[in-house]
This record gives sequence, structure tokens and C-alpha cells, in this order.
Amino acid sequence: MKLHAPILAAILTITATAGEIPKIFASLLAKDIPIRGQIGIVLPPPEIDKYVAKVEIAARKDPKWFREFSEQGKPGAPLPYDERLGLTKEEYDEYINLWNKREFKPSADVMLLLRESTTGTWSVTATGEASAITTLRYDPKTDSFRSPNGELKRIEDINAPADSILGAWTGSEWKFDEETTLGKTKENLAFGKMAGDKYGLIVYRFQEISSEGTRLVDKSLVVRFALGKAGHLPTTPAPAPRR
Repeated sequence: MKLHAPILAAILTITATAGEIPKIFASLLAKDIPIRGQIGIVLPPPEIDKYVAKVEIAARKDPKWFREFSEQGKPGAPLPYDERLGLTKEEYDEYINLWNKREFKPSADVMLLLRESTTGTWSVTATGEASAITTLRYDPKTDSFRSPNGELKRIEDINAPADSILGAWTGSEWKFDEETTLGKTKENLAFGKMAGDKYGLIVYRFQEISSEGTRLVDKSLVVRFALGKAGHLPTTPAPAPRR
């Protein structure tokens, strides 16, 4: 990953305060050290598509049942077997087998930088397509994030099982949820660590839905980064002053 020298230099020369890193960041990001990250999506092998298509046909045949059945499942994980899914037990088992072969597919490289402001709030500066998270500020006093939309409040911690879309991982999550006469706005942010302690994760989602139910904005972002020195980007030391 290459970063333009003027941009990197400007980021690194910002004066930082000496506050203690909040617990939510402490095992993930190092203060004022640029971290190499990747935006990506987790995908199973393409062979799974034929089984997904069968389930979609079954869902259209009985949308009420499918909606109620889906609400009983674990978020981000395959639904339990039911013959009404349109799959035989053998097809369902092959579907699960393919699901278990899913992989993280990176689409873009980004840089992350944990910073503290002079007022004691914290933020993660992110480049490229991950720049949306740069606007969020964490306040250790309230354990909340502030975005241009409002305050994201802490909700239940994440303890995702191995069959969830991102695999087994743990983390902390914050949420903003507002409904007005104009529509609904939802914003979620999570910081966490994948099983094995090799990678950290930042998961962000922003949704805007009109009062008529039309989805105006639906932005999802998953950033994976190596933990520890493995994820540190090399920096060029400042030149020595001339004598």
C-alpha cells in the first residue's frame, strides 16, 4: 500500500496529547502509529449461489413464514434446516459446507490512525473508502461516539459465533437510531478482534430510509487489519536539520 508522502507527513506531525488509550482501542490500535488495513467482504465459494436461489424461490412462495422464520435465526448466520427452505437435507448440508469455506476478499487498502484531540476525545482517521469513520469521535467519559447525525450509544457487546458471516469475533458496538416525520436514520459502529488474535475489525453501517420506506442510503463497511507490529506502516524519519 502506498500513501502520498505529504499526506502521511501531515498526519504524523500533528501534536498528540498524553492521555491513556481507552480500553476499547488498547488491544487493537497504537496511538499515532499508522496501521495498514483492508476494506473487504466475506464471500463463500460461488457454488453456493444455486442453493441461495432455491431458498429465494421458497421465500417468495411464502413470504410471511420466511420472514417469521428468519427473525428466529442468528444475525449473519445460516438459518437452521427446514424443508420449507426449498432444500433437501443433503443440499442443505452442502450449503453449510460451502458456507464454512467463506473467505475475506479485500477490495481496497486503507490507512488507520488512532488520535487523541486536545479536548480528550478520540478518533480513528481513515483514508480512502473508509473515510466515513473519521467523522466519529469517542468520548471516554460517556463511553459514546458522536457523529454528524448524533450520539452513538453503547449497546450489547458482540460475541459472534464461528458460523456468523465474519466468523468468530468479539467486540464493542455503538448505535444511533432516530425516527422523524422525514424517515429513519440508523448508524452502527463496532470495534473488535477476530478469533486467534491475528486481526482486528472495524464494522460500520449507515442507513437512511424515507417515510415511505424507500432506502435512500445503505452503506456498509468492514475493515480488517493485522494486530501488533505486523500491521504498522513504515514511516520515513524527518531529515536531520542542516548545520
